[in-house]
Amino acid sequence: MSITTVPNFAVRRQPPVIPNPTEPRISLMAEIPEELHEALQSYLDNHTAWSQHRVFCAALSLFLMQNGACDRDINRIYLDALFDYAY
Repeated sequence: MSITTVPNFAVRRQPPVIPNPTEPRISLMAEIPEELHEALQSYLDNHTAWSQHRVFCAALSLFLMQNGACDRDINRIYLDALFDYAY
């Protein structure tokens, strides 16, 4: 696993996740505070079962559920990420 530094932030390169052919995927690039990035890197270094992809799927789906998204697909994505089902 390597880290590529781009101006103002670094990106952890993860092995590609084999996508489900029936599930469309998009790429997302976001700038986050350095402190948040360092905390995430530390967490990922100490919890090898988790990937950046898995963390972001769990965090984003939980945020949406807590803020009124009542969609079974979002619930499924959250539970799959939380329990490492689809990764």
